[in-house]
Amino acid sequence: MSHTYSQWIAFKALCRAALRSIAKSPSSVIFTIAFPLVFIFVFGFLGDTDFSKIPIAFTTGTQTDHPVVRSLKEAGSFKIITAKNNSELNKLLEKGDIAAILDVHRTKPERTFVQMTVGSSQQEQAAVIKDYIDRAVLKAHPEIRTLLDKKITLNETVVTNRSGKTIDFILPGQLGFSLLAASVFGTAFVFFNLRQTLVLKRFFATPVRKTYILLAEGVARMIFQMGGALLIIFIGYYFLDFTITGGWLTLLNMLVLCMLALLVFMSFGFIISGLAASESVIPPLSNIITLPQFLLAGTFFSISNFPKWLQPVSYALPLTYFNDAMRQMAMDGASLWDVRTDIAVLLLWGMAGYALAARVFRWE
Repeated sequence: MSHTYSQWIAFKALCRAALRSIAKSPSSVIFTIAFPLVFIFVFGFLGDTDFSKIPIAFTTGTQTDHPVVRSLKEAGSFKIITAKNNSELNKLLEKGDIAAILDVHRTKPERTFVQMTVGSSQQEQAAVIKDYIDRAVLKAHPEIRTLLDKKITLNETVVTNRSGKTIDFILPGQLGFSLLAASVFGTAFVFFNLRQTLVLKRFFATPVRKTYILLAEGVARMIFQMGGALLIIFIGYYFLDFTITGGWLTLLNMLVLCMLALLVFMSFGFIISGLAASESVIPPLSNIITLPQFLLAGTFFSISNFPKWLQPVSYALPLTYFNDAMRQMAMDGASLWDVRTDIAVLLLWGMAGYALAARVFRWE
């Protein structure tokens, strides 16, 4: 008596086998958990000291030709942030992306009025700004001393804003690092070896459909990566005070985003496994895809710190949009719909990646 072959049973068996293989692979464990955690703990233990320039902004009504404004722009201690209008500046201040908003104008020919709005979490940086206005401006520019005769009125308004902790920036970047590295290197090596050892070819002698073979490998890798992502997030939250605004709902949105990113990044691994003529070619090809994204996609440093000519390159990389969406979810409690633009760019990369992978992928 004949029985219908169960593709579902075969799929589960292949998933279990692939999951065991991934778990036993040292490279999978290193790229998924070890490396990201090392970076997270290193940056986490460094604390929240910002060694970069203090980000400040001027209101749209500020007199840009004023000597105080010129002096602040020329100073090496400050980074000038611009926006379309004051409303956008206020949003940046609330997020903690800038330390202060300055409104500088003359009330009388001999007097200058400076209104400084600072975030509650940037009091130390605000003190540096005030000290510079009080002393360094006059010392650096003698013409200001003559023009203003030190008659500068400085008012300060403190608004409640988000505290920009180092771990809140670093952890999402390292999570993206983990997903990208494990997806590209892991997928490329696994499918190249399966093809070289003729395992994929032998699968054709079985009733298992090739779709289920690919799905089994993909699902197994997704399960393993999601476990690693959860571990990284929990360690960051419970041991390093990583911010998760919105609680469990935010965590769920973050995991869904991780799954989408993982599917996109795996397409790069499929492309490499199809292009590679030998196993020794896989690492260089993988590094061509991963290294620029590690360095330029805002993984370790904000893209705003890069030169203007380099920033368009950063905004062309898929990891940039994952990092941006993940940080918005964690720190602002953004939903999947709120980061739909970032998700759309990721999906576009995924469609292009799988279209190319389908052309170069080989079964033997």
